[in-house]
Amino acid sequence: MSAPRVLVSGVLLGQPAGGVRRHSAELLGRAASLLAERGGGLTVMEGSKSIAFHLPPSVERIPSGVPPHPVLVRATLEGRWLRKTIAAATSPFDLVHLAHLPVPRRLPLPYSLTIHDLRDLELAHTPLSRRLVARNVIGKAVEGAARVIAVSETVREDLLARFRIGGERVLVVPNAADHLPLPPRALRPDAPILHVGHVERRKNIELLLRALAIDPDLPPLLAAGAPKAGEDERLLAVARELGVADRVTFAGAVDDDELARLYARAACVALPSLLEGFGIAALEAQRAGVPLCVSDTPALREVAGPSVPTFAPDDPAACARALRAALAVTEDTLRAARERARGRRWEVSAALLVDAWTEAAA
Repeated sequence: MSAPRVLVSGVLLGQPAGGVRRHSAELLGRAASLLAERGGGLTVMEGSKSIAFHLPPSVERIPSGVPPHPVLVRATLEGRWLRKTIAAATSPFDLVHLAHLPVPRRLPLPYSLTIHDLRDLELAHTPLSRRLVARNVIGKAVEGAARVIAVSETVREDLLARFRIGGERVLVVPNAADHLPLPPRALRPDAPILHVGHVERRKNIELLLRALAIDPDLPPLLAAGAPKAGEDERLLAVARELGVADRVTFAGAVDDDELARLYARAACVALPSLLEGFGIAALEAQRAGVPLCVSDTPALREVAGPSVPTFAPDDPAACARALRAALAVTEDTLRAARERARGRRWEVSAALLVDAWTEAAA
């Protein structure tokens, strides 16, 4: 079978940078080129915010004006626009691909779906009402999909354990880290502990503040990432209460060049998340040759590998010890982690995605 013509719903891809957008930004262009080589094609339906990342000229972009919020309005309008786009196509589409939930109703074509994590089912602070809604929404979405794309084995196993879906329909298309430049390491005496990711409750940055309070000789903390729901202000208040505010900096969102420089200058990277579906920052850190420690959660263990110090996400003393262990890691360990991370390439993942689309459309 020749490659399919795929219509991607990109109504959320104009949102702030993060792991979800990174996955699409790095894969869609590469997948489009592969589809074109194999006789297929890729069209992206944009939302009210245009997609800022690069897509090759072969990708047709259709503006829809669909807003990201509220969710029910988005899903209704998204479904209407997808059906309209499919009906108006001069060359018929074979498949719809979505990277978000909920899946619009009454799609006239098979669809594939990327699942990045199951946070609404697994985070302890998620209200029961939201968990029940999420279980229903995710269950209907994955059980109706021709193929489900999981970003890690952790997410795949969670999906198979929770929902009625055959294993042959759930495929792993992992993230990679070869999108960042690699400036040489440039450590200074005041090199910080670096946290990369949105500043939000799920990222559990407060644990790092408490680790700093336990061990006053640890390096300062630099958090790079866009804040959500005022979490940076809350964390600064906690830092003041703990007496570590002078050792904490929130840098906000940074571009790729600046992010690469931050990795090059970091004493280590710490990722204390309560939950991740993958954890791209772990792979980025290892590829850059930076010492790393992570919370003892399934996806971060999977991505980082067995040599990385871990800590319970509710134990600041264990976090402080893991930071010390990361700072003392050997060059041989760093070299092995770097080689492992550099083997993860977006072009390989894009080929897996195109293969999944081809199977889904068959």
